[in-house]
Amino acid sequence: MLKQWIQEGKQDVISWYRHLHQHPELSFQEEQTANYVWSILESFENLQLSRPTKNSIMACLVGAKPGKTIALRADMDALPILEENEFAHKSHNPGVMHACGHDGHTATLLGAVQILSQYQSELAGEIRFLFQHAEEKFPGGAQEMVDQGVMDGVDYVIGNHFSSQLATGRISVTYGPMMAAPDTFEMKIIGKGGHAASPHECIDPIAIGAEVISSLQKIVSRRKDPLDPMVVSVTKVSAGTTDNVIPSTMHMMGTVRTYSEELRTLAPVWIEQTIKGITQSYGAEYQFSYRRGYRPVINDEWVTKQMEEVIRTHLGEEKLCFGTPQMGGEDFSAYLTKAPGTFFNVGSANAEKGTDFPHHHPRFSLDEDAFGDAVAMFVFGAIHLTEMTE
Repeated sequence: MLKQWIQEGKQDVISWYRHLHQHPELSFQEEQTANYVWSILESFENLQLSRPTKNSIMACLVGAKPGKTIALRADMDALPILEENEFAHKSHNPGVMHACGHDGHTATLLGAVQILSQYQSELAGEIRFLFQHAEEKFPGGAQEMVDQGVMDGVDYVIGNHFSSQLATGRISVTYGPMMAAPDTFEMKIIGKGGHAASPHECIDPIAIGAEVISSLQKIVSRRKDPLDPMVVSVTKVSAGTTDNVIPSTMHMMGTVRTYSEELRTLAPVWIEQTIKGITQSYGAEYQFSYRRGYRPVINDEWVTKQMEEVIRTHLGEEKLCFGTPQMGGEDFSAYLTKAPGTFFNVGSANAEKGTDFPHHHPRFSLDEDAFGDAVAMFVFGAIHLTEMTE
């Protein structure tokens, strides 16, 4: 019966997805998105609705039988990207688009709510559906929702992410480390400007900065254990105004991705040592700041095993595959500080439909044929975990 509901509700999920894709909103600005989701949830039965924060929603479904309390999470925010797709439901907000699949996450969780709310008399425990704002922008919406108590009393938490690197029809579970801690740094090299024809009279921050960038890569290749994952990337550089002037300053920004707390602590020390040594050798000065981002996503072994069994039992062995750690970041990690859980990937890559562009690409989109897998994972995962008696 549940599988029939999932199939029959697919068109609703597609309709919700297309509306959300047409009306994207940036992190911490998802007011209309939240209102739209709220209006849909109000049409379902047996739910207790609340707004933990201005632009987030929690829907609670309390089953008729005793059982565990679990949380299901979907994010709702979009990105500052000008969409290049030409389909009918492309973004109506120039310069803003759903380029990471959050519209699909929200639509498929709504699909799960629609189905599960029909079965309240047969359900055990409590299911909390978390529609979260601001995953894309630190400090993130997950921590704000946790601070408002959405995870109080929760036994397990699960979330999913559509993947354009995974074929439609496949579902990937990852044991242990899955997403890295995404920290950021910023620096300014302060030299002495002057005429480009007289570099000896200047302290050139561009030349110094180039050496800093090159040397930062040696942190990864020569200072840390090669078996301990780490990324150091300089992603923004700005200096100068014209061709014949050596500027006085150079500004740089970048990111560091790690899993281990030890390496995460050492990273800013090593980066500043590198900057300090090079700038001092040229008589320049520097300013440096480092900001910690989200925690790494470390999936709970037991909960991951339960979701593996859900795939095998309800969706089919042929859909199951196993993921490896990635260096992207995710604020789903905030929920994992309050309860064991797991984050899994649902495949959405289909080259014939053009849904295999990378995440955050202006032509990113989702294969709507993947929506049934996501809804099923939420529905069967929720039923399975609420009924656990371990």
